[in-house]
Amino acid sequence: QVQLVESGGGLVQPGGSLRLSCAASGFTFSNYGMRWYRQAPGKERELVASITWSGGSTYYVDSAKGRFTISRDNAKNTVYLRMNSLKPEDTAVYYCNQGGYWGQGTQVTVSS
Repeated sequence: QVQLVESGGGLVQPGGSLRLSCAASGFTFSNYGMRWYRQAPGKERELVASITWSGGSTYYVDSAKGRFTISRDNAKNTVYLRMNSLKPEDTAVYYCNQGGYWGQGTQVTVSS
């Protein structure tokens, strides 16, 4: 069965960095685009970044452009989200997504 397991979240000060990882299994990872979403308390889940199967094309929500980088390692069945210059408004649960499948999420808290 499809499994997506996120890791790498935590508490970080404003201006800090984190790298999220999503380990995928149960499907041919290299055939599928992958996405990172986030959901802050009281807000709808929003798409943060996506990457095509080859890694050749990426998308970022405007608030993430220039600060976040999505990447993938098809040999490791893993997609990453590098987040720099973090702001308090980046605080959310971050989810990995492939089609109708979701991970359990990893909490990112940006606070001094």
